[in-house]
Amino acid sequence: MRDRRETLKNPEQELRIFRVRAFLAVLTILLLTGLLAGRLVYLQVVQHEVYTTRSEKNRVRVEPLPPTRGLIYDRNGVLLAENRPTYNLTLTRERVDDLDVALDRLEELLELAPQEAEGVRLRARQPQRPFQPALLMSDLDEEQIARLAVNRHRLPGVEVEAQLLRYYPDAHVMAHALGYVGRINAEEVKELDSGRYAGTHFIGKTGVERFYEDVLHGQAGLRQVETNARGRVLRELGRTDPVPGQNLTLTLDKELQLLAYELLDGRRGSIVAIAPRTGEILAMVSTPGFDSNQFVTGIDFDSYRALQEDIDLPLFNRAIRGQYPPGSTIKPFLALAGLAEGVITPEKTIYDPGYYQLPNDSRRYRNWLRWGHGRVDMERAIAVSNNTYYYSLAHDLGIDRLHEQMSAFGFGQRVAHDVYGESGALMPSRDWKRARFNQPWYPGETLSVGIGQGYWQVTPLQLATATAVLANRGQWVKPRLARRIGEQEVPTQLPETPEDIVVQNDAWWDRIFSGMEKVLTGPEGTARRTGVDLEYRMGGKSGTAQVFSLGQDQRYNAEELAERLRDHALFMAFAPLENPEIAVSVIVENAGGGSTHAAHLARAITDAWLLEEEAPDVEEVREVMENDTSSVAGN
Repeated sequence: MRDRRETLKNPEQELRIFRVRAFLAVLTILLLTGLLAGRLVYLQVVQHEVYTTRSEKNRVRVEPLPPTRGLIYDRNGVLLAENRPTYNLTLTRERVDDLDVALDRLEELLELAPQEAEGVRLRARQPQRPFQPALLMSDLDEEQIARLAVNRHRLPGVEVEAQLLRYYPDAHVMAHALGYVGRINAEEVKELDSGRYAGTHFIGKTGVERFYEDVLHGQAGLRQVETNARGRVLRELGRTDPVPGQNLTLTLDKELQLLAYELLDGRRGSIVAIAPRTGEILAMVSTPGFDSNQFVTGIDFDSYRALQEDIDLPLFNRAIRGQYPPGSTIKPFLALAGLAEGVITPEKTIYDPGYYQLPNDSRRYRNWLRWGHGRVDMERAIAVSNNTYYYSLAHDLGIDRLHEQMSAFGFGQRVAHDVYGESGALMPSRDWKRARFNQPWYPGETLSVGIGQGYWQVTPLQLATATAVLANRGQWVKPRLARRIGEQEVPTQLPETPEDIVVQNDAWWDRIFSGMEKVLTGPEGTARRTGVDLEYRMGGKSGTAQVFSLGQDQRYNAEELAERLRDHALFMAFAPLENPEIAVSVIVENAGGGSTHAAHLARAITDAWLLEEEAPDVEEVREVMENDTSSVAGN
């Protein structure tokens, strides 16, 4: 039998398999190459413009350029609000991979206290427009800047920006008048023009800074920059420069403002001085003050709570929001109302036994001098601040005519042109009481209004404004804080100025002024000690505002009362009498009689403004007040 050998290797079959596999491999390579080529054609030809744009966006960035905020000067060119260079820490959320990780690193690097770290986290999550950097911290010190620079590679989206920061050289003195700027909050972001405020972190919050925000802020600019893969700027490609805010020149006089602040000596109170002919506010002080610079960079929690819980309310602007019974300071205005309505004449007299009684009423409304002033006419009633005369006058006028006449002087209304946050206070009427308490008006309430008590409330600014209108013999000029915006003068005649007060006989003004001059220089004048050695003619009126009501037979004794239950001291004045250059209102809370504490402060202010000499010595003024015992409650 012949052996048959079967071979284990078949070259022909292996060759066929190899050819099939080679063909499939070549086909796959050709197919993939074709797909790759097609994709490249699609990306580089079909989608050329799309990806070119995306590439440019990664390489080229548009950054906002915040404008320089306008400066604020006093009337003499003294700088009141400036811009100082500083470094701010910002974060752009869209450029941060993990926000929590980035914030943890910042907290560790800067060694932030728990409260400060919490504030940074809140600001980092505050709503912002896309790619708008959030301001985390302001006014970084050199050590903080160095730590951030060394660790910059670990903090994408976090930048240290050099910017100008608002600073107030006389913060405590000017805080209430100027106001302050602060960080833009979430609500303000929604309302602001995104283009104009691009890159801006601060906005006016109160006072002049708030009212003239549009003027002071300016218009943001833009710059186009080229960046590397890490987002660092390589070069600037183009720019639109920002438009800086306009400078603002105020009517305030820094020296007069400082004097008023020092005269109040930290007591709760306010002094407002106005130039009657122009309406320029020369001084507007509320004490105690506060450091407004704390609010620019963001006040810490403990400091803010201390300000809020301070019993003296340093954040409260008494000059425009403090509401006080005007007391006897309104008696010259009521006398003019009585003349205008034909209820009295300058020569008409009444007999004062020390009290007034309504018809068929046993209650006695007492004069401050319990045994009375005897026979008094209009001028003497102003000079000695006789209550009985004004009880009678108020009763004869009635609340309706009284409300109408006093409203003409601005009582119960916002009177200024550009004072942000001003209160209208309250000039009561029948309709007001019906709406407020659903009660009728009673005759006894008219008598209280007649001596500036009861429901009647005024602000120091209102009282100074009414005094300026009186000094102008009825001519209205709206009070204002801005003297120039840029190089443009603010006009004296402003829109919505109330109508002038016209009387039938111009001689009535002289008779009113005569009574007011006797307050300071007459032998019975309630502020005659203040008028000693006056070098000019001055008219004024003292006032005492009750903090609580006394019973019919009760007597006021300040020594028996807690300090905060004592009467408020008020004084209003203008000078020189023949050609008034300044009108002043002074309110000192719980200081007692207005003819001592408040009157001497008003005299010091008018002396400083009118006399060509150094400002009055504050210590001397205080010594005179301490030695003046002429004041009594009620005048």
